Parts: sequence; C-alpha cells; structure tokens
Amino acid sequence: MLRTVRVSVFSVLTAGVWPCVSWKEKGFGVSDASQVPEQLGSGSKKLTPKNVLLGLQHVLVSNVWLDPVFVAGAIGLPIALSSNMINAIFIVSGLVTLVQATRLVRLPVVQGPSAAFDALMIAAGTAGMLGAASSSILIASLVFLLLCLTGVIERMRFLFSPMISGVVMFMVGVALSGFTLSEFLGGAPGDKTFADPHILTVSILTTAIVLVLSLLGKGLLKSFSFLIALVVGTVVAAAFGMVDFSPVASKGWLGLPTFLPYGPFTFDWKIFIPFFIAYMVAVMEALGVYQAASEIQGTSLERKQVRYGLAGEAAGSAISSLIGGFTTTAYPQNVGLLNLTGEGKLRTRTPVIIAAVLLLILGFVPKAGALLSVIPSAVVGGIFLPAAASLIVTGLRALRKVADDERRQTVIGMSLLLGIALPKALSGLTGGASVFFGNNIMVGVFSAIILNALFVALPDLVAKHRAPASVDVPAADPADGTGAAAYDER
Repeated sequence: MLRTVRVSVFSVLTAGVWPCVSWKEKGFGVSDASQVPEQLGSGSKKLTPKNVLLGLQHVLVSNVWLDPVFVAGAIGLPIALSSNMINAIFIVSGLVTLVQATRLVRLPVVQGPSAAFDALMIAAGTAGMLGAASSSILIASLVFLLLCLTGVIERMRFLFSPMISGVVMFMVGVALSGFTLSEFLGGAPGDKTFADPHILTVSILTTAIVLVLSLLGKGLLKSFSFLIALVVGTVVAAAFGMVDFSPVASKGWLGLPTFLPYGPFTFDWKIFIPFFIAYMVAVMEALGVYQAASEIQGTSLERKQVRYGLAGEAAGSAISSLIGGFTTTAYPQNVGLLNLTGEGKLRTRTPVIIAAVLLLILGFVPKAGALLSVIPSAVVGGIFLPAAASLIVTGLRALRKVADDERRQTVIGMSLLLGIALPKALSGLTGGASVFFGNNIMVGVFSAIILNALFVALPDLVAKHRAPASVDVPAADPADGTGAAAYDER
C-alpha cells in the first residue's frame, strides 16, 4: 500500500505538472539560467558545509513542524495518526520544495503547511470529519491545479500589479506578526505564561541576536544569524527549564505515511466552502511570497512563473490530502530570512534544495521531526518577528511603484486599514464568514481588488471610451497594472 502511494505521488507530479514546464521557455523570467546567474562563486552549487548549514537554517526557520504538532495536539489525535500527519507534512513539504526550486517557480522558497487551515482542521477533527476535510482539500487543490494548467490564472492580470502584490506582501507580514507576537509574549493577556520573565528574556535575546547579526554583522555571522539565534535561544531556554524532550522519546526512528489514514473520503458542503476560501488565502499568500523572493533577488516575476509555482503547490496539496496532511504553500518567514541574511541577493537555490532533502529525510524519521518540535515557542517568536518586519518592508517597496495619484493612494490606504482592523472587529463571526473576514490577507487583497475596480479601473475605462479619438487620455502607469491600461491587450 505504501509503495503504491509513493508511486502515485511521483505519477501526479510528473504526469500532471512537469509536461507544462520548459526551462528556457520565453517569458519564464528567472527560470532561464542565463537570466539569473548564480553568484556565490565556485561553491554555489556544491554540497559545501556552508550550503548545508544554510539549508538547515531554512528547515529550522520554516517551522514546518509547528502546524501539524499544534493541529494534532488540539484535535487529540492518537500517537499513530499524529505521527502520520507530521510525517506527511514533512515529506510533501520536502518533495514540493525540491520540485519548485529545480523545475517550477525556480525561486528560493520553502514549502510548508498553510496556517490558514489550522483552525479548520481542528474544527473538522474535533467533529470527527477529517475525512471530509481531506476531500475538501483534494477538490480545492485540483480546481486550482486545473486553473493553472489551463492558463486561466495567467489571465488574472490584476493579481500581478504592484498594488495587489504590495498589499499581499504587507498583509502577509501583518498576519505573521499576529502569530509571532503571541509566541514572543507567551500568549495573550490573561494567560498564565503571558509576559513571563523567562519567556521575555528568551524571545528578546533571540530577536536581538537576529537583528544585530543580520544588520550589523558580516560574512558568516550575517549569513547564519537566524541559526545562531535559534541555537543560543534554545540553550538559554533549556537553562530556564523551558525545553521538554519527552516527545522525542515517544517517537519511532522510522515512519511511513498511510494512504487515507482518516478513512474514505466524504463530501460535505459545510466543510468544503470554508476550506475552499482558505485555499484562496493560501494562493494569495503564495503570490506575495513569490513576489517578495523575486524582489529580493532583483528579478522580475513572470506570469508563467506564477502559473507553474501555483500548479506545483496545488499538486503537492492534493498529494498531502491523500496521506493525512493538509495544504502546503510557500513560507513567508523563509523569504524574510533571505532578505535579512543577504542570501537572496546571491541568487542561489542550492541551500533551499538542500533544505528540501533534509525535510524529506525528517519525514521518514519521526524522532528527528519530534526533536524540532521541542524548540520553545519564545525562540520561534523571537526569530519570526524580524522576518515579519522584513515582509512588511518588502510590501511597502512594491507599493511605492504604484502611480502617485489620490485615487490609487486612497485605495491602498483603505485596503491596508481594512486588512489590519476588520478581522479584529469581526472576530466574533463563525463558520465560513469567520474564515474569510478573520484573515488579514484575504480582507486586504479583496478590498484592494474591489476598491481599485470601483475607483480606478472603472473611471479610467469610462474616460477612455468617452474621450474623442484625437484626444489622448492619461492612462494608468503601465507598471501599476491597474486602470484602463490593464484592459489593453499588450
């Protein structure tokens, strides 16, 4: 049975995605090796100790283990299903990261479970509907895979404008900061661990090390700022008695994922709709990560690049649903790492490829994955805080490319305001509405799309058609991708 699963995984990727890819296809942007030279020197593509450590740093920062550990614990899954979920996530994350970095989007981005699904998986699991949850993920991912393979996603031009991509990146940073600050502070006011002196000491120390080494350090100190901070923070936390190694002892040395571990697929509209909305959130998040990674590398992000990248994520999510995992997407925290350590400017994917191999290994060694799960939350929060800030800055850089007129700037301001404030104001909602309005990224992006259509694109289109043929109407900035210019076939 397990052998059949592994064959199916390979077949889906090769038969469903790889034929669409041409490494040197015109217009594929950074996929052409001649356009994106590796600049790390002779060791950039080699298995050097430096590249291995950079890859390990990506694995540790990606927190691939946090989501499945959190979800499995909240549901109260037995040890067998809990281990299976963790194994599945690691294997799919490693597999998709490897394929993405070498064949598809060809950017140094790491794949992992999407936090947009955590609450939905917990709700479905506590209701005994994990089978319906898995089927919902499978259907949603196949729908988006079809949109990518048919090229429909490429025609959605507005998704690639600086206004939309900037809002996405900014809101991804904001969304990440919410989780990060909770870990950083030890929870929320009223929690027993909130503002605990030991927790604050560890989190502040970890953040300080990242900032000092990444902003003021040079060479190896700058490159490994996150790894150094993680090790030092964990050691200090262990000295405070904040590290529990018991989960490591309970895990086995070898584990393989089970096909359909939650039983046969079942379909339920009440489960599917929120999961489909959450998948849209994951897509928007991935778009922001792709854009941020290309911005850091100083390269342009092409539509076909996005198409292939999202197709790879959809195929990976479908596979994950078959073996007990959930949706995988590009991790924003790893992009923050690329920016702060200077790795992204070197335009190398070798460390990410090594990270993919390490994730695959961890997927088959549950004890190793459990070892990562003992890293204290204060250390995680301390590391992610600078990463979230880096994404916000990257989003602001993209927004500076938008034409400087009152309408567009107002749309940006309203979108950011609603994306930040509305989810908190509507926190009491339940069901599918809570999935949509409770997500900063979704609210911000849809606000930008709707407001831009009403106050920028539509007025520009009307003005264009009313103007005499001999009169030139000022068009939107072509770089903006909005307004009347966005409707012209180029």
